[in-house]
Amino acid sequence: MISKKFQLLRGFTLIELLIVMAIVGMLAALVGPTIFDKFFRAQRDAAKAQISNIEGALDQHRMDTFKYPQTLEGLIKNTTGKSTWQGPYLKKGLPKDPWGNDYQYKYPGSSGHDYDLFSFGSDGKQGGEADDADVVSWE
Repeated sequence: MISKKFQLLRGFTLIELLIVMAIVGMLAALVGPTIFDKFFRAQRDAAKAQISNIEGALDQHRMDTFKYPQTLEGLIKNTTGKSTWQGPYLKKGLPKDPWGNDYQYKYPGSSGHDYDLFSFGSDGKQGGEADDADVVSWE
């Protein structure tokens, strides 16, 4: 009777634990990069969606006041002094990009654009490649 209890309480051998750890490690190595890639892609997609929403607010501001605001703050407060301003155009305020940074806005824009609206990406610096690349409104 006692020997059966000890057989039930018998633990795993070191070899069994090493095999399980090796299997878990191989699965993590195969699945991990895919999960991180989807996470970074989702952040970039969120930034593109927020930029699109801000562009809509900028266009609405232009329709009301006949020009784009000098800064993004013009979407929240009447910085023009015009009575035709119908804002705030972003009800929840200016959003931060998915990496916690402010969106960049330049009016007038460069290269023939009315304005430039962009995020510096995950590194918070201009330029970059892959996950660090800027997310821009004109692409």
